Amino acid sequence: MSRQVVLDTETTGLNPQEGHRIIEIGCVELVNRRLTGRHFHVYINPQRVIDSGAIEVHGITNEFLTDKPLFTDIADDFIQFIKESELIIHNAPFDVGFINHEFALLDKTLGTVNQYSEVFDTLTFARKKHPGQRNSLDALCKRYGIDNSHRELHGALLDAEILAEVYLLMTGGQSSLLEEATDSGQEQTNLQVKRVLADRKPLAIIYCNEDELQQHQARLAAIEKASGNCLWK
Repeated sequence: MSRQVVLDTETTGLNPQEGHRIIEIGCVELVNRRLTGRHFHVYINPQRVIDSGAIEVHGITNEFLTDKPLFTDIADDFIQFIKESELIIHNAPFDVGFINHEFALLDKTLGTVNQYSEVFDTLTFARKKHPGQRNSLDALCKRYGIDNSHRELHGALLDAEILAEVYLLMTGGQSSLLEEATDSGQEQTNLQVKRVLADRKPLAIIYCNEDELQQHQARLAAIEKASGNCLWK
């Protein structure tokens, strides 16, 4: 079983070395590249003032976080959720740096994120796949035809859900069908991402009968005779 956790955080500012802290964590689970419906989401009291510039980005205020748990209260549950998974993160050094900082403040023996999970940075992957283009989460949503019109402000759980869709399309081997729209303003009108229900019944497998199999083999033989090379044989 392949288990991945798509993760995003919101913070009080840009640099944990300046005392900034995590105020929201959002995660969604993928198993065998399918959303399971399981998620981890929590707001955290950072015990410090949030920068005004950060509030403009995510809209989370100091007053809202007054009665929220501390990182120490949620650390064990968070570690259990990400443990032995591959973390999918956009601009991973930012989020991982903050999480490692929280671990260090809480307990030096907790170590780092990489002791619990592997990390896949979708920003690094996108830059290699789309060199010279904008690769922010919003830009990737536009490129892959994902509707993020409901994303007026950043939010960890919402951004993790959106990133999960971006990741699946960007790494799914069918992106050539989606890349005709570029950042110059071309629109995609027919491509809509539809979530697959985790409890959907498996598709039926229909096997060919003996007559159909013989016809298939005869067709391959005819192709090989005509072309001298049949790739399907």
